[in-house]
Amino acid sequence: MSRIEKSTLSVAPELATFIETEALPGTGIDAETFWNGFADLVTDLAPRNAELLATRDRMQERIDAWHRERKGQELDAAEYRAFLEEIGYLVPEGGDFVIGTADTDPEIASMPGPQLVVPITNARYALNAANARWGNLYDALYGTDAIGDLPEGGGYDPARGERVIGWGKAFLDRAVPLAHGSWGDVKGLDLTDGHLTVETAEARFWTEGQPGGHELADPDAYRGWVRDGETVRVLLRNNGLGIVLVLARDGAIGKTDPMGLDAIHLESAISAIMDCEDSVACVDAEDKVLAYRNWLGLMRGDLTEEVTKGGTTFTRALNPDMEFNAPDGSVRTVKGRALMLIRNVGHLMTNPAILMDGGMEIPEGLMDAAITTLIAMHDLKKAEGLRNSVTGSVYVVKPKLHGPEEVAFADTIFTRVERLLGLPANTVKLGIMDEERRTSVNLKECIRAAKDRVAFINTGFLDRTGDEIHTSMEAGPMLPKGEMKTTPWIEAYEDRNVDIGLACGLKGRAQIGKGMWAMPDRMADMLAQKSGHPEAGATCAWVPSPTAATLHATHYHEVDVMARQDDLARGGPRGTLDDLLTIPVMHGRNLSDAELDAEIENNAQGILGYVVRWIDAGIGCSKVPDINDVGLMEDRATCRISSQALANWLHHGIVSRERVDAAMRKMAAKVDAQNAGTQGYRPMAPDFDSVAYRAAQDLVFEGRVQPSGYTEPVLHRRRLELKAQ
Repeated sequence: MSRIEKSTLSVAPELATFIETEALPGTGIDAETFWNGFADLVTDLAPRNAELLATRDRMQERIDAWHRERKGQELDAAEYRAFLEEIGYLVPEGGDFVIGTADTDPEIASMPGPQLVVPITNARYALNAANARWGNLYDALYGTDAIGDLPEGGGYDPARGERVIGWGKAFLDRAVPLAHGSWGDVKGLDLTDGHLTVETAEARFWTEGQPGGHELADPDAYRGWVRDGETVRVLLRNNGLGIVLVLARDGAIGKTDPMGLDAIHLESAISAIMDCEDSVACVDAEDKVLAYRNWLGLMRGDLTEEVTKGGTTFTRALNPDMEFNAPDGSVRTVKGRALMLIRNVGHLMTNPAILMDGGMEIPEGLMDAAITTLIAMHDLKKAEGLRNSVTGSVYVVKPKLHGPEEVAFADTIFTRVERLLGLPANTVKLGIMDEERRTSVNLKECIRAAKDRVAFINTGFLDRTGDEIHTSMEAGPMLPKGEMKTTPWIEAYEDRNVDIGLACGLKGRAQIGKGMWAMPDRMADMLAQKSGHPEAGATCAWVPSPTAATLHATHYHEVDVMARQDDLARGGPRGTLDDLLTIPVMHGRNLSDAELDAEIENNAQGILGYVVRWIDAGIGCSKVPDINDVGLMEDRATCRISSQALANWLHHGIVSRERVDAAMRKMAAKVDAQNAGTQGYRPMAPDFDSVAYRAAQDLVFEGRVQPSGYTEPVLHRRRLELKAQ
């Protein structure tokens, strides 16, 4: 590859051109200043990055040796904890403190609600996520199984429509109840002089009021209205979230509705993480430029994408803000887009897009930090238009951090980036993903390490379980993957994350998040179960689609998360460190051949179904059919837990390589059949020699020696191999 020399760095031409002709213009920073400062940052920080990775390896070697020396013995919890303290895996916990994070946007500080995570390399998905701030509840109910069944084809079903409308008005009764009666009895709304009166007598909502109207149970829930021709939109609010009643007597639904209610729009995805990490397949400069260019379009507000639906092509762009006439006569502006965060990669991977002095690849996390923050300056410099942060902050989610030292290093990185770009200290707000075991057991000290910029913590069952298996690989054979959720460490992990976050003062300053609902086609189950996340005190939780965000938003109307956090804080800490350190081994349990085959095939199918898209098509996240043909949102975290589960059983002789090989061949044929209708798909069977198939084998048969059990080294190597062909 021909490269361009920039200070002490050797840069791929497409990346250098992008930075100098697209990213830098408008920031006030010239190319020479950027490259010289960035080269100094890399020179200073790359050695520390390498030291931290070496520390991971040394600790893992010590833990492996400790378990091997005690093979066959029952774990002594006190001895184990003392050992982890001795090697620095478990650090001393300091005194209480409150984070000093300032200038976070309301979506971070005070507005609990759903959160989307989307691959930044897909402009259409990114725009959909940003625009998912508002969603039509009627559409979400009608088009999914949320009301118990799926719609049949053949056009609009009036009977199903009545069920949807009934569900929607019952929701209004719960979220914004009337002082008397039900929304199902309302015949019209009167907005004379901007005052809202609910009419039970026959009346058009835009005519003068009639006597006998019923106000809302909470008059403050009414926030404003706006007229657009014959359509009137009424803004209501509950638990910090907006509800817009769309009143249109000539609308498809409104023309037959007693009050003219044509739609109920809910404030849905309050925030969205634009992902440069687990959900993308970025292995070189070409891929990174695609990711960065889409982020630039979002930050400038001019990203567009041509979309074709039903034979019609149109241009999708970012939604504008909305304005309503407030009851006091002022104009109230309501944001039309989710607050966007950017997820950088972790500390592990390097990327060939930039070579350092001496020819070594740059740590990709350093590259992401500097370039994504540079790009966000286009938003920071706006005084009007489509703004992302109204408080002047940049939100970077940092994944796969192992303990306080690594969090402190992330803090140092962004301090240096701010200095490079001339930004005020702590402009960059940090999201700490609590998804590695050494972070979980030291969470309070991890938060302390970035206490003036932390704006987000969360839990992630899949990566956390993958690290649980890898860290304790030598302790013995692990429980089947599906049984992990019933083990003591999981409950302690979820509870402690919230409790420690609240004790450190995150309420009102930062998000506390929960993980993904992975089944986008099972919305009835999601409605039944995912209310547990706001009940747990989480101010945000991940959903797989804009539709799911709208449905999950109903949970935040039913649960006042801020009040729930107060209750939890008064209740004292839950879960113990000893529970969190419990290792989920099988303890001599014998599985039947049928149980073994089911577990092997389930894991093998999941790995193959995900990897064949990652390697062959460069798709880092998609809805992948599982072994029972249920579509699941899969990313590298799901692949990590499956590959580590099989690697663990192979290592302890629970299954043989031959048995796993046979299962992978069988499942490769199944995955081929599941993808038979996909244009350009390359089957893995019957040759079993494709790059994708070999990558899946590597993840399993080399899984025990992969750093922290991560999938990235194998996937990147094999994807580059295929791209080079």
